[in-house]
Amino acid sequence: MTTTISAQAYEELWQDANPTPPQPNSLNYSDVIWQFPRELGQGFQQAINLHQGIELTIDNYQLHSDLTTQFDEHDHPIQYGFCLAGSFRSRSDDLIPGQYWFCGSGLASGGVFERSRGQYLQINVHIAPELCQSLIATAGQIASELLHLFREPHQEYQYRHGKVTPVMRLTLQQILHCPYQGITKQIYLESKVLELLALMVEQEIEFQQGKTPTPSLNRNDLDRLHQARKILMQRLANPPSLIDLARQVGLNDYALKRGFQQVFGKTVFGYLHDYRLEQAQQLLATSEMKVTEVADAIGFESRSYFASAFRKKFGMSPKAYQMQCKV
Repeated sequence: MTTTISAQAYEELWQDANPTPPQPNSLNYSDVIWQFPRELGQGFQQAINLHQGIELTIDNYQLHSDLTTQFDEHDHPIQYGFCLAGSFRSRSDDLIPGQYWFCGSGLASGGVFERSRGQYLQINVHIAPELCQSLIATAGQIASELLHLFREPHQEYQYRHGKVTPVMRLTLQQILHCPYQGITKQIYLESKVLELLALMVEQEIEFQQGKTPTPSLNRNDLDRLHQARKILMQRLANPPSLIDLARQVGLNDYALKRGFQQVFGKTVFGYLHDYRLEQAQQLLATSEMKVTEVADAIGFESRSYFASAFRKKFGMSPKAYQMQCKV
């Protein structure tokens, strides 16, 4: 079942869920928690104003069902965000765990935002265009490869998505597990947000210079590949064989293997392996499930292999990670 809701109704549900505006944390005066509407799911959004013109938000929630929300035309700041759990569609693009989006300033036309049922963990940064210009300018000049990020209020804003790099992932984990409080926390998080901006700018310059190729698949093949990914996500514990998966989406196995690698940067079952581990990470951090229950839920028959794979990807055992998150 899919819940469809207008922009105004969505905003009203947030207001109902937070009848008294959240007060800044006594230690982290810029840090507030907004409860996610219970009619739609369970969780929260953490909003942190790091500097005049910079806002960091962390969305961590569980949707009861598929959700389609409408949004109105609005002014858009500079934004970069990262999907760590959950999948959604915006601007006719499917975003999955391990991907980022980078948006310039300008006009954002209205549309719909589609999210699938399940757990979501996303990090977003919004920066006022004037501040961003001052941060990335050299001797008062902005590199030609970046000028397209700053458009007039009546011009459609620039949008691109890409794959989260290992360096980005490390910085994101440091944000999620910030060890400080008060003003020290603000300084630490601001440094990490600017570090991410530097990484995004570097990739944007490479992309504009043609050093980062884009997929040359047609829209129909892309839709079939995204459908194959969705099937894998829905059948974590009992995935189809490569041939069965190809048959279900209307591709031959060679086209599926080649296209999947091109679009998602991994083999079909390499992607499944990593997605299972990312889901395990979220379950260990947000649920009361035991390590063995998590392994069963995501389709690892061997407990020792699960522990070994988790340690290899995240640098610690599942149990150690779970204990760290409970602190």
